[in-house]
Amino acid sequence: MLKTLSAGMTREQAYELLAAHNHDPFHLEHGETVEGVMRYFAREIDPDNVEFWGIVGLLHDLDWEEHADEPERHTLFAAPLIEEAGGTPELVRAVQSHCSDFNPDLPRPELEMEKILFACEELTGLIGAAVVMRPSKSVMDFNVKSLKKKFKDKRFAAGVNRDTIRHGAEMLGWELDELFARTIEAMQSFAPDRDTFGKEDA
Repeated sequence: MLKTLSAGMTREQAYELLAAHNHDPFHLEHGETVEGVMRYFAREIDPDNVEFWGIVGLLHDLDWEEHADEPERHTLFAAPLIEEAGGTPELVRAVQSHCSDFNPDLPRPELEMEKILFACEELTGLIGAAVVMRPSKSVMDFNVKSLKKKFKDKRFAAGVNRDTIRHGAEMLGWELDELFARTIEAMQSFAPDRDTFGKEDA
């Protein structure tokens, strides 16, 4: 049985913390996008901890804007900020686990929640970059075939680490196509225009 996890703060408090350290609308939107993806998967995998999964997604890049010049220390600056705001050790650990490929001193993903964050965080950025290039500007008419083309083109959204995405899929025991399809579905589930477009089969 999965245990109930406590973030030590409400969603509103988490967003206030994020906004205090991130002023670029892109970074705030990215946090909310990953939050939405995490909540989507939590409802299926760990419904008792949807709020915790969401707060992890919201705060995963808490320190990125202020310390982007030190990527190897990403999430190390976030830890005391989360702790000072009342965040639990479980919350700090989950946030830090998504950077463990870049800093071996950070905890490796163990919980399914941590593996989902690791696998999907970079992928949401790739999907977002691809979507804004489409005539519709919408994820609702986006599919796996289109995503695979962008994934293979290393010049497109070059900052997205494809190896991290592959490693995340391996951690979950999923094929890349499954990770792609389920992450697209997750983003479609909270797209602001989800009632406008009919979902295409991936």
